[in-house]
Amino acid sequence: MSATDLGPYLNPDDIRGSYNEPAYFAHIDLHFARLMEHLSQARDPGVSVAAALVSRYTRQGHICIDLASHAGRAVEDEATGRRIECPPLNEWREALASSPVVGSPGEYRPLILDSASRLYLWRYWNHESLLAEKLLALGRQSVPLDIGAIRSRLGLHFSGNDTGEIDWQKVAVLMGLKGALCIITGGPGTGKTTVVSHILAMLAHLDPRIRVALTAPTGKAAQRLDESLGRTIRSLQEAGVPLTMPALRASTIHRLLGVIPGRARVRHSADNPLPHDVVVVDEASMTSLSLMSRLVQALKPGARLILVGDRNQLSSVEPGHVLGDICDIGSGPCYSRETCGLIREAAGYELAGGSPEGVQDCLVELKHTHRFGPESGIRQISEAVRAGDTDLCVRMILQGEFPDVCMQEIPSPQLLPGCLEQAALQGYGPCLRAAGVGERFDLFAGFRVLCALREGPFGVGAINRLIEKILAEKGLIRSESLHYHGRPVLVTSNDYTVRLFNGDIGFILQDELDGELRAFFPGPDGTVRRISLVRLPEHETAFAMTVHKSQGSEFSRVVLLLPPKDSPVLTRELVYTGITRASRRLDIWAGPEIFATAVHRRTERMSGLKDLLKGRAG
Repeated sequence: MSATDLGPYLNPDDIRGSYNEPAYFAHIDLHFARLMEHLSQARDPGVSVAAALVSRYTRQGHICIDLASHAGRAVEDEATGRRIECPPLNEWREALASSPVVGSPGEYRPLILDSASRLYLWRYWNHESLLAEKLLALGRQSVPLDIGAIRSRLGLHFSGNDTGEIDWQKVAVLMGLKGALCIITGGPGTGKTTVVSHILAMLAHLDPRIRVALTAPTGKAAQRLDESLGRTIRSLQEAGVPLTMPALRASTIHRLLGVIPGRARVRHSADNPLPHDVVVVDEASMTSLSLMSRLVQALKPGARLILVGDRNQLSSVEPGHVLGDICDIGSGPCYSRETCGLIREAAGYELAGGSPEGVQDCLVELKHTHRFGPESGIRQISEAVRAGDTDLCVRMILQGEFPDVCMQEIPSPQLLPGCLEQAALQGYGPCLRAAGVGERFDLFAGFRVLCALREGPFGVGAINRLIEKILAEKGLIRSESLHYHGRPVLVTSNDYTVRLFNGDIGFILQDELDGELRAFFPGPDGTVRRISLVRLPEHETAFAMTVHKSQGSEFSRVVLLLPPKDSPVLTRELVYTGITRASRRLDIWAGPEIFATAVHRRTERMSGLKDLLKGRAG
């Protein structure tokens, strides 16, 4: 099972199957396997294939590989027809343990093997262990509270909300006040950002000099956090709640940490911590393991961390499923007797105390949505998808129970133009005819085509070109060149020099001042920024977006386009994320079988974070 035993795979020119389908191992996997064998100074029967596997799985978003799930089995490559046998588990572990490139947790070796037979690249083992250690330490830190004062402020913030049932938003506010760690999860419209507003307002009341950092993984998510918090704070002030809030402006996590492009180090770390007393991370489900680990290490002693997100959404495109691992608490929340006592005294709710594992004592899941009414089809379909009830999902849609949700099948690419024409003209026509830049931005948020794939006839690139052709034929745009008046663009990389970040959306428009084409982006407080096209960061046309890129956004109407053939990227989390981007109308363009297959398939990312947080270290 040495590198040479990988056979024809070692020829970099022969690792692709027929029809240019990717083989099981990519070039980088094989080069890494050869490097590990070379450093081992011996042809080991287990090291090479283990190294190739851990490289492959990390590329796919996993933090580690579970040797037990591969031991004694063959790796089948459908693209090339090749077969690679993995050793039995005990034999494999012994081979790895005797190799100089494999270490145990705490050692500094290229590969780390823990007692649960999880094999890591050292970098990801280190990120995972440091993150777990810091989260557990934060979860143990409590803050002395004046219960009477807290009860009084809760009454001001939630006046008129007493229905006799447990208000989990109140509970979440108490979680944000009682300790250094607070985790708030819930679906769209459940009030996550509202809870954060209450927490920050109450903390600012206790300490007017408090320093708060608002952050999110992407520029778009940071912008939405700004807007949402601003609306909630204004509504509290209009309701007569006395507030003394510091000036708040959200940024990306990269910018907060001072990530320097092209360099591994960041400006803020454990050696140079952030100056903030409270750090709020919105859309935490999109945050990768490495970025979250760096962020928690950069917190100053005594700082609070508030993680906010929907654990059922898609994970980061980089390795890790951090929020999902943190929130994986089984059947429901479990709080300590101390926490239950605080909730009883401050809010009057009786909860049964228990023995929480890990960070369960800092976690609240909000389930009551305020965005949709009980009759909303989008709400009921999203809940059925989240529960994995494929039969109910398909039956409710096909029976036409909801006026705001419909499904139609697009069995071939040839049928796409006819289906897209009406939707594109209705969705983008008003935006492209708008006179003012601000009006154009507002109207563009009313409709979006979301794709599951990037490549192929049903991928985002092909759909964008098709929409451009439709709009050009109707005289709404002139798309003879790459840049044209009316082209919506999505920024795909961070550029700190022009302050544009991954996820920002703007338009290419003729500048009224000189007639030149420039990029226009929303600025703070309703302003508009003009950017020269030569300074525009990496970007792509944004009539259609991938579901991944749409996270953190909301559109009045969404067309969710799934391909007619199954793909590993079609998962329950992808469908749920796509559905919950819509607020008023949802069109699902997919066959019932493909839709059901996607809902049935859950995203599984291997990691040891959940076990570490529950004290079951490998």
